[in-house]
Amino acid sequence: CCSDNNGGCGKNALCSENRKTSAIKCTCKTGYTNTGSAVHVVCKDSCTIKNGGCGPHAVCSHHAKTNAVQCTKKAGHTNTVNIPANAKWAQNGVTIAGGNGVGVATNQLNYPFGLFLDDDQTMVIADFRNHRIMQWKNGDRTNGRVVAGGNGQGNGLNQLNGPTDVLIDKETDSIIICDFYNVRVVRWSRRSGTTQGEILIDNLQCYGLAMDKHRYLYIPDYAKQEVRRYKLGENIGTLVAGGNGQGAGLNQLSGPTYLFVDRDRSVYVSDYNNQRVMKWKKDAKEGVLVAGGQGGGSALTQLNIPLGLFVDTMGTLYVADSYNHRVMRWTQGDNKQGTVIAGGNGAGAGANQLNYPIGLSFDRHGNLYVVDEGSFRVQRFSIEKDL
Repeated sequence: CCSDNNGGCGKNALCSENRKTSAIKCTCKTGYTNTGSAVHVVCKDSCTIKNGGCGPHAVCSHHAKTNAVQCTKKAGHTNTVNIPANAKWAQNGVTIAGGNGVGVATNQLNYPFGLFLDDDQTMVIADFRNHRIMQWKNGDRTNGRVVAGGNGQGNGLNQLNGPTDVLIDKETDSIIICDFYNVRVVRWSRRSGTTQGEILIDNLQCYGLAMDKHRYLYIPDYAKQEVRRYKLGENIGTLVAGGNGQGAGLNQLSGPTYLFVDRDRSVYVSDYNNQRVMKWKKDAKEGVLVAGGQGGGSALTQLNIPLGLFVDTMGTLYVADSYNHRVMRWTQGDNKQGTVIAGGNGAGAGANQLNYPIGLSFDRHGNLYVVDEGSFRVQRFSIEKDL
């Protein structure tokens, strides 16, 4: 019977007994899969069998309470975030990294630029003037950890010189960095004991970078006014945006900085000097204006030095409007006017203010993270729950 040694079903199975025949039936618990037969049930952790059905670009794990299998997109693959069309965010941000003045201590930042948010809300931050990459774990607001650079300004493999952006590639458990003044893209392993990086691409005036679901890198060349897509290991790349000289035409760029690549492999580019954001569909010969483009200014139709970008699953665009000290939201199809979702209350270090925001991202819950360069901090603006 089931009360005796769980009916022989094993610790990962549920035992049930037929009242009429007294036959024992073993059924695998939630989160376990039968790898035996109907008669001889063997229950193994579902995540150990074909990655729990999660596919090659996701991590299999178990829900803390129910133990059900849950699949999480690997960082470094397009991380889809669903944000309701009527979403609003708290106007007061909370400092989750830095905010302790400018400096080199592990609780400080020195003109932070780009940011990448992992699935578990671990942040890596390009700490520009400290020539290092800092990692801040979710929940630890007191101290970050140096995970690349931090050995002074220089061009050695153990050094960085003005890093502007960073991403995590979980496939290789590494971070990929735009090493701006060294005119190169470098990769550092995240494994403990790492003391130097390796050069992936050189002779490239890289400002921002992104990775698509196929693990291709997208990198703007600020000097050549173009964006190229690179297969890891190659140094040439394929032109995907610009490349027609500096200008304001739909097939041109003027100071491409930060990028976002969506699930369709469309590339969104912050076109710095043109005060606009352009969308280049895969294989397109010219881009489409999706935000700004009305000259630099503070009207809702304008941007003033657009930098960090994010696009949600509905195609809504979020822009760090740096010199307006705000984050703007532009709905798909409405390229005429955006709305302010954070900041916009003048430059400052108040909870409702930003001071030259650069990098931005969202976690899977829809909370907004903003690198507030001029206040040497990262702010989180929580999404309002009563939607």
